[in-house]
Amino acid sequence: MRHLIPAVELVVAAIDAANSADPNLLDGRPLAQVQGERATLWVDELEPAASAEVHVAARAHHLERWVLTRSSYPDGRAGYLRWRRDNKAHQAERAAQLVREHAPLIDAHRVSQLLLRQGLGTDTEVQLIEDVACLVFLETQFEPMIDRTEPDHLVGIVRKTLAKMSNAAVEASSLVALSPRAATIVAAASEDDAS
Repeated sequence: MRHLIPAVELVVAAIDAANSADPNLLDGRPLAQVQGERATLWVDELEPAASAEVHVAARAHHLERWVLTRSSYPDGRAGYLRWRRDNKAHQAERAAQLVREHAPLIDAHRVSQLLLRQGLGTDTEVQLIEDVACLVFLETQFEPMIDRTEPDHLVGIVRKTLAKMSNAAVEASSLVALSPRAATIVAAASEDDAS
């Protein structure tokens, strides 16, 4: 992979530039950009020898996520799932486009597969992207949900998140800095999951 490192850097810079337009902020920075950076750190933590395609997909896992707003989809679970599916398709298409423009040595089709989670359950690289996305969710999105979501529903969300993660990622989730109330919810979900 050594000869691909400059190519990864080029496409990551393009992803970061696109994500710098995110109007949603976390600690004063564009949320999608922060999420991409955190995803890269989690890939390095979980699988330091990950492929170039994994590094690109992780960085792009929320690429331009604000473009398709949740409010433009129907309320309820069906609307939420459609919004998520459409976002994944948008991210896969845009990431592949950026790979073709900036890093043609990287397999754009594989990056798309990873972002679409094709092969989840059988493909270790797809599982790694899912793990990274779940860890970034806990770091950047879970805390803001607490004030607007019922406690029992939050426990269910965390339980479903943990169920999607590999054992290594669940173990790594203990490294996520959480407020005491968030940690209590995660602990409750973990206990329910273990029983």
